[in-house]
Amino acid sequence: MLTDPISDYLTRIRNANRAGHRVVNIPASNLKKEMTKILFDQGYILSYKFEEDSVQGNIKIALKYDRMTKEPVIKRLQRASKPGLRKYTNAQELPRVLNGLGIAIISTSHGVMTSKQAKKENVGGEVLCYVY
Repeated sequence: MLTDPISDYLTRIRNANRAGHRVVNIPASNLKKEMTKILFDQGYILSYKFEEDSVQGNIKIALKYDRMTKEPVIKRLQRASKPGLRKYTNAQELPRVLNGLGIAIISTSHGVMTSKQAKKENVGGEVLCYVY
């Protein structure tokens, strides 16, 4: 039994990036699906596919690498809010990651979104992770 599925999600992507894998399979949940859509929309992953073969389903993510240097596009995935210590922020104090070059994924009352989108909609929430 996993106690923190979001950390497991980030760790699977991080490990696949370091190992140079092209595709990683992750057990699905609605939150993980939304996070995957954000990573795709922001250009951090190449593509994704939701497979509904079992009760839970899987997310198949194709990782993105730089063409010239073969380095992964995702340099760092860092969990911000943990089960033992949740990190909440209001709309005025949303984090800027790497001076605006990275993204923070926020779980708000309007759904899961980046910190830039949350600032536009003037909503705060739980800071899930930082990506750059």
